[in-house]
Amino acid sequence: MRKNNRPLFAALALLAGLSLGGAAQAQSFDAFRSYGAKINEDGGTIGLGAIYANKYRGAKDHKGLVAPILDYRWANGFFAGTRNGLGYDFSRSEGTAYGIRLTADTGRDQDDDAHLRGLGDIKIRPEIGAFYNLALSHSISFTSSLRYGSGNKQKGLVADLGLSYNMPLAPQWVLGFGAGLSIVNSDYMQDYFGVSAEQAKNSGLAAYEAKAGVRDVRANVLLNHYLSKKAGVSVGISAGQLQGDAKNSPVTQKSSSYTAILGYSYLF
Repeated sequence: MRKNNRPLFAALALLAGLSLGGAAQAQSFDAFRSYGAKINEDGGTIGLGAIYANKYRGAKDHKGLVAPILDYRWANGFFAGTRNGLGYDFSRSEGTAYGIRLTADTGRDQDDDAHLRGLGDIKIRPEIGAFYNLALSHSISFTSSLRYGSGNKQKGLVADLGLSYNMPLAPQWVLGFGAGLSIVNSDYMQDYFGVSAEQAKNSGLAAYEAKAGVRDVRANVLLNHYLSKKAGVSVGISAGQLQGDAKNSPVTQKSSSYTAILGYSYLF
């Protein structure tokens, strides 16, 4: 959802898609956000983003990545890109956005961190889903997303809920704040935070059954600066906290996390 006076390049850390891989998976596809074109017009966004984030969800160590940004939306409601996936926005209005989309869960490689050795890889999987966004006021927006298909059994379900607030500081500066949480089913939780008897034997971690619930809560702050009517840079930080069975899992080394981002975007 986008009003004409909103930032052209909203939070990169919260927008990270397939190209940013495992380090950004905590935020990947957490919400649908409109980029580039005005409502009922063709247009896109291209750019480059740098992100410094945890190696995996629950890791104590971090790694950095640089990746391209490319998103496009058509006047008829279809969209495609690295930050929203592929889908269709039925509403095509300023105040609401609702539709369907195809995204991806980026999985997890056991070679990402020594702590994961013996747990096996979680493969990249396509997800089918839906989204609904609502502008609560000129500056405050609610976002929601539902995604299904993650994990090796392709039965993982993730529901994301979020709120965002944008505050203009000057003609070329906008400060944004956000908060969100993710609720997952038992299939997802077990894949990412559970440890089966076989995995326990191979990894040395204690066997653990992870059940459905709130996976994590998070908050972010982002500063946007317009270089021109079509170009801008963003810098920000996002902090997260694992909850429930995710927090208590032997897979988790550190329940708190942070992500730092720097991005450049250009409208075309």
